[in-house]
Amino acid sequence: MIKIKHVSKLNFAGRQRQQYFTENAELTHVGPDTPGGEYLRRFWQPLTLSSELRELPLAVRLLGENLVLFRTCKGKLGLLDRQCCHRGASLEYGIVTDEGISCCYHGWLYGVDGTILETPNDPTSRIKERLRSTAYLTHEYKGIIFAYMGEPAEAPEFPLFDTCEDPDTEYIPYSLHFPCNWLQVLENAEDPVHTVFLHARTSGPQFAQYHSEMGAFDFIETPIGVTSVHTRRWKDKVLVRTIEVILPNISQGAAIWETAEEEKCFQRTSGLSWKIAVDDINTNIIGWRHFNNIVDPGHRGDKNHIGKEMVDSYGQYDDERNYDQRQREPGDFEAIVGQRPIAIHSLENLQGSDRGVTLVRRLIRRGIQAVKNGKPLVQPARNGMTTIPTYTQDTIISIAPGKGDETNLLRDVGEKVTHVILETAQFDTDERHRIFERMIQGLSF
Repeated sequence: MIKIKHVSKLNFAGRQRQQYFTENAELTHVGPDTPGGEYLRRFWQPLTLSSELRELPLAVRLLGENLVLFRTCKGKLGLLDRQCCHRGASLEYGIVTDEGISCCYHGWLYGVDGTILETPNDPTSRIKERLRSTAYLTHEYKGIIFAYMGEPAEAPEFPLFDTCEDPDTEYIPYSLHFPCNWLQVLENAEDPVHTVFLHARTSGPQFAQYHSEMGAFDFIETPIGVTSVHTRRWKDKVLVRTIEVILPNISQGAAIWETAEEEKCFQRTSGLSWKIAVDDINTNIIGWRHFNNIVDPGHRGDKNHIGKEMVDSYGQYDDERNYDQRQREPGDFEAIVGQRPIAIHSLENLQGSDRGVTLVRRLIRRGIQAVKNGKPLVQPARNGMTTIPTYTQDTIISIAPGKGDETNLLRDVGEKVTHVILETAQFDTDERHRIFERMIQGLSF
């Protein structure tokens, strides 16, 4: 005979906490005149891959604004409000000229700076002397077209990061679409513990077996953002992996195909990408996969599977897997998009391992407040160096197990390696590598 618990002993009251909460609009909403949107507009943002812009205008959307991107017949980039100032026809159907773009409806001609050059439907009109279209600054770099949507006079220097200027690295641009808010996509980078479960224990190792080890972790504020420090034991090695968020919406991940079987010192990144707010509930990830013989010595990466809506990493985009496969072996795409179109922070129950997420939110909120108060923002800066120093890396050290308390050992190794990472950021790339290696060799554990 089966014994059934009396219903009165069970607790089904969870529904009381549902339904009555809204998203954190200050951090997640990005349209014009929103706090978060005005903050993001103070930074260069990727718009599209260069390969997507051909001889015809390209309709694009960024930070809740409908825009048109084009390249004049002389090669200059233009980014304008998509609607013509005359009667609102879409400039995605416009005619590209030497000087700019001409509306298909009545021929109004716009320069790349939004100036109205001609109104051929009424040639004597002086409207062009007092009217202009919204136009934004653009910049093209390594196969990606960027836009700056703040005040032109306040545009910061275009950021050149140290990991993006290596002559021995091949940079292949890609873009992915996530149907959810930009912030939850970004926060994934500062949640190192998710790799233990999502990428290893839940459905088997999606990248490397060592991901199943919990290890020790910490979160550090850097001059340009936040870095997570995840220190793990793997056989007779200890791996210190640092992954960073660069404010406001860049993340840089360590080596995808690292196995932690050999000693390494300051191995850099497999890729850097922006989490671009198309609008409140759509995000584009745009960046580069990095290829060189150090970060992928086994040549496991697939250069032919990188581009528009594809990248050579498991579960990172809306791929060809069916629903059953996604349920059995979810990846980052499923975990992030499944948090709702906009994650509701007030319904979360955060723990110690979420300190990276809360730190990212705090720093973004600090930036939003600075914009409100008219104060300077933290912008990635070279500080007299050739490039902007970043903090993502893998260092693998041979340390035999059994030397005292393992948790304390991992924390000690992580803290000491992190100190070296921060201390060497004052040096340009080549010198930084040499000094880093020398300082690591001088550590004792």
